[in-house]
Amino acid sequence: MIKLALVGLKLFKLGKVGGTLITMLLSLALYAAAFGWRYAAGFIGLLMLHEMGHYLAARQRGLDVGAPTFIPFVGAWIELREAPMDVETEAYVGMAGPFVGTLGACACYFLGREAEDQTLLAIAYSGFFLNFFNLIPLSPLDGGRITAILSPRVWFLGVPLLVAAFFYTPSPLLVVIGIAAVPALIKAWNYDPADPEVARYYNVSLETRLEYGTLYLALALYLAVMTHETHGMIRPL
Repeated sequence: MIKLALVGLKLFKLGKVGGTLITMLLSLALYAAAFGWRYAAGFIGLLMLHEMGHYLAARQRGLDVGAPTFIPFVGAWIELREAPMDVETEAYVGMAGPFVGTLGACACYFLGREAEDQTLLAIAYSGFFLNFFNLIPLSPLDGGRITAILSPRVWFLGVPLLVAAFFYTPSPLLVVIGIAAVPALIKAWNYDPADPEVARYYNVSLETRLEYGTLYLALALYLAVMTHETHGMIRPL
């Protein structure tokens, strides 16, 4: 325990990176205890790819963003220290995470399929499913950040999807997400496109809306198909 504490103190001295490493190692240890080291390492790697997609996209758009933080059995997140100036930037940063995360899951899938490796396929399945879940069109999920470019009122379509997910797999995390979504839903209910400030934020061309809408639907469809296919390839223990 003393050695672990000393390691923790050394990591804290690394500042932002230290916080990421500490939470990553904690998550890795807990996942490993529950599912084994190979799965834990692969799953944490996919979470990191997802969050780095957001991080790099935010930095590319000039936003002040913090390093990823891991929360065991919840996931990971990055802190945007300043809000995007327009809805297109919001959608861009929101799309980057699931897109990069899907690439990582695809790599695990193809490697696992070729090697007939059940652990890699299980990691791929988790990656596909989590990125698919994140595309539910409801803020604060990535899907809500992306679909806001169409209209924030699209978020109301995410409510029955979240409820259905809860009845399919009851989880306290889904309750937390539902509570966190309430302020966004109130904002969507009061959405007034004629308000000058709102109009500036949502001022994007129809072509841009269609581009993001098409990318969103294509990614969601692909993830749905791959989640289903990969799940069918995993043999029960």
